Amino acid sequence: MDRIDLFRIFMRVVDCASFTRAADTIGIPRSSVSAAIQELEGRVGASLLHRTTRKVSPTQDGLVFYDRCQRVVSDVEDTENLFKQTAAQPSGRLRIDVPGRIGRLIIAPALPGFLKRYPQIHVDLGVTDRSVNLVEDGLDCVLRVGPLDDSGLIARPIGKLPLLNVASPDYLARHGVPNSPEDLSSHFAVNYASPSTGRVEDWEWREHGALRTMPLHGRVTVNSAEAYIACCLAGLGLIQIPAYDVKGHLGAGELVEVMPHHRADPMPMTLLYPHRRHLSRRLQVFADWLESLLRRELL
Repeated sequence: MDRIDLFRIFMRVVDCASFTRAADTIGIPRSSVSAAIQELEGRVGASLLHRTTRKVSPTQDGLVFYDRCQRVVSDVEDTENLFKQTAAQPSGRLRIDVPGRIGRLIIAPALPGFLKRYPQIHVDLGVTDRSVNLVEDGLDCVLRVGPLDDSGLIARPIGKLPLLNVASPDYLARHGVPNSPEDLSSHFAVNYASPSTGRVEDWEWREHGALRTMPLHGRVTVNSAEAYIACCLAGLGLIQIPAYDVKGHLGAGELVEVMPHHRADPMPMTLLYPHRRHLSRRLQVFADWLESLLRRELL
């Protein structure tokens, strides 16, 4: 059997967690699926699947091989379609990862429109504030907010998220309204610790063209945007937050912007891709759609 066909059968077995279901979806006998897996394991010299009476699951080697198969099959399909009419519908599975609140508030509500426009694309949407490894996790692209490490990946700048200084009316009633950085010594902040490094971020502001930073007193430290906002709403201190995150709270009077002339620098948004010579059409159309969506909703 052709190697690419073996890869496709293996991927379908993993997706279906069953030889029988995989055979039904492909339209071949179960015995052919079983024979294909045996042939593939013989070729690669490793056991790729755990087999039980109830479920089939990939071994550790199988997980690594599955990610490789996805990339190989994707590249083969892209090569086969390279000279076909550009009007042909892009198809296949996309694996992406985005920050938590952007994924929940912006991307997920808009996905039905994208999937209706491209009915042959399937999206695996990872939503997390944890930094993920695009290559090791087998992702097609990730959206990053903030400065980038020198990863060697393809970077597509999207824009910059404006940041605001905000507090609850209750907090300001108890502690007063800070009008300048000189007032911050008598205030509390909700401290934010990076989910990846655990490092607590200093308070930042731009003054006379220079970036200034200072640690603020804080009785609460969090490591997620949801908790960061919730603690601010509870009156526990000042926070620096992307404007889109608190737009509704500002409009409802639940939060108030302070020190508007001493904001932190905007945070860059970037799409990162693996370093490949040819991006799949499904990834190209998704990236174009995502950039348009984020520019419209966030910038």
